[in-house]
Amino acid sequence: MAPPLHPGLSMRGWRGSPARWAGLALSAALIVAATSVAGEASSEPVTFDRQTVAAAFVPVQPAEPPAATATAAPSVPAPEPAASPPGWLTVEAAGIDQSILPLTPSAEEFASQSIVPPLTEDAYWLTSFGTPGLASEDTTYITGHSWEGRDAPFNRLSTDANVGDSIVLTTETGVLDYVIDSVTTHDKNTLKDSEIWNIVPNRLVLISCYTEDIWGKNVVITASPAGSV
Repeated sequence: MAPPLHPGLSMRGWRGSPARWAGLALSAALIVAATSVAGEASSEPVTFDRQTVAAAFVPVQPAEPPAATATAAPSVPAPEPAASPPGWLTVEAAGIDQSILPLTPSAEEFASQSIVPPLTEDAYWLTSFGTPGLASEDTTYITGHSWEGRDAPFNRLSTDANVGDSIVLTTETGVLDYVIDSVTTHDKNTLKDSEIWNIVPNRLVLISCYTEDIWGKNVVITASPAGSV
């Protein structure tokens, strides 16, 4: 089996973000990491079931339609779920439908200013940044490995994800719909300078290796909540 190739996430040199760096360092010191050491099998700490959560937020239809009235009542959009950890990722266009595991950067990763997810095919939520949902205060980052010589879910971000496609996150409090704004590539050694590290509440960013240049580039997908674009 060919070894997985990591996304090469670099945390160095955020432009104008010294306060953000201090906050991240503090967060790393206070949050207990919930992932395995890179190269080992990871546990699955997700304690909720995607289908159960999704079903809980589907409006219940009456057994019989109400009698027609002269003036139809205006439809009321479902409230946005409160910010909470994501547990499931669906990118239908790319054939991605899988669990998300939390990943808290270690003190060593902060010291080296780089993040490499455990060597699995899972999706990983970077807990030191944003939490998706109502009152989100930062961008939510989800990353995963692309693999060389075999199919893997995140490989298809490079080939099958396009602007306008939908992304669905199932969280502990409900279901969030996003629309892809951009699909770009970045050199791994300059990803650290990208605007994707700016603090943007409610934005979603997916990162993996770009399969056309798996050693040299990352594919980066940004998305906004559906209805906001």
